[in-house]
Amino acid sequence: MAVWDKNSLWGLLFLLAGAVGQTVIYPFTSTCAVRGSTVTLPCTFTPLKSFKVNQTEVPLKIVRVLWCQNHRYCYTNTPSVYDSNSANINPRYQYLGDMKTNCTLQIRDVQQGDNATFRFRMEADHREGHFTNKTGVTVRVDDGSKMRIISSSDDETLSRGETVTLLCASGCTFHQLEVTWFKDNHALSDTGPSLHLSPLTAEDSGSYTCALKANMETVSEPYSLQVEAGNLDELTVIRLVLFSAHTLLIVTVASIIIKRTCCLQHRSRSAAES
Repeated sequence: MAVWDKNSLWGLLFLLAGAVGQTVIYPFTSTCAVRGSTVTLPCTFTPLKSFKVNQTEVPLKIVRVLWCQNHRYCYTNTPSVYDSNSANINPRYQYLGDMKTNCTLQIRDVQQGDNATFRFRMEADHREGHFTNKTGVTVRVDDGSKMRIISSSDDETLSRGETVTLLCASGCTFHQLEVTWFKDNHALSDTGPSLHLSPLTAEDSGSYTCALKANMETVSEPYSLQVEAGNLDELTVIRLVLFSAHTLLIVTVASIIIKRTCCLQHRSRSAAES
């Protein structure tokens, strides 16, 4: 049985504390993204706060963060998609994190070359604080996926006054999506993944399609929406009756005034002639 001296025991405890206290966590280790879309890789990290040198606690500070592609350790000299110490970064890769706990990376306008495993690395002002989670997040790029339209209603034929939401979706899971919506082949102003139509009118009837804004090859199959006249509700009927009655009253009063005016003018002429 090995005999541990005091210094060896402290060293073992330090290693265990470092292994527990220093972490990088990816909520998911794989995802899928359509070419041209935006994908976000959530990430949180816990840096080592300090380490011991001859029983003296030495504080650590994170001075550099990196994201690399297809490298197991993401060392300093490894080509990185993001490096906090470099100004020469591809603008498609946006670091949404900080130097404390958040290490989230966002990839915009996903390309086929992003079909890879991405790993995060933190570096402190001493090598004892350097750490890489070798698990990483694997991104699978779907190059030929078509979008599809999902309706909040099971019926393609709806009544006037109802509400429906159309969702532009894909077989892939991604976090942010800018799409172009079309109605009867004419582009609409909406760019979000959902199109909310309320209250429905006859003008909403038509053929709807959607596609990723950055990749029009992903245009969906058409979705046909028909809006019928439907039954008038009680309030609408009351309003129509009141409007008709009001209009009839105005016409009647106007007719009486015109008739009396004509009679007075006729009497005036007769009196003048006699």
